[in-house]
Amino acid sequence: MNAEKYMNPYLAGFLLGLVLLGTIYVTGRGLGASGAVKSVVLTSIIKMAPEHSANTPYLKSYGEENPGGPLKDWLVFEVIGVIIGAFFSGVISNRTGIKLERGPNITNKTRIIAAIIGGALFGFGSQLGRGCTSGSALSGMAVMSFGGIITMLAIFGSGYAFAYFFRKLWLK
Repeated sequence: MNAEKYMNPYLAGFLLGLVLLGTIYVTGRGLGASGAVKSVVLTSIIKMAPEHSANTPYLKSYGEENPGGPLKDWLVFEVIGVIIGAFFSGVISNRTGIKLERGPNITNKTRIIAAIIGGALFGFGSQLGRGCTSGSALSGMAVMSFGGIITMLAIFGSGYAFAYFFRKLWLK
């Protein structure tokens, strides 16, 4: 069996902590991806449906607060950088390609549908929680926020709870 080499997870976590610390120092706020997606989606709605946006208080206030659109939001550039960095990391380590990973007891179709539903639920939850895992949990814990600690416990706790019920789809 060919074992793939990955970065030491403790070193990766330490480096992520340094990036987070630097981000808080430079920008005054932590990392997060859902803000970038939200910025692009809301700006798209405002541009494609200006009449609707003018009559919707939330969209109207967003448009007034962000007159430059998503390209003035540094989180958009953060996500673009993450995508580019991930691609180059894959190229350097010879791990690029399209591959559908699934357990032996699940079909490709079920895996794709479950991934889409899970992603949609996670995106919806990130808006309810006012941020994604990196924004709420990592950045929150970096500043010793009680909410950040609770968020991280909830993420891992629910992950372990759901994994128990779905383990037979992934294990032989």
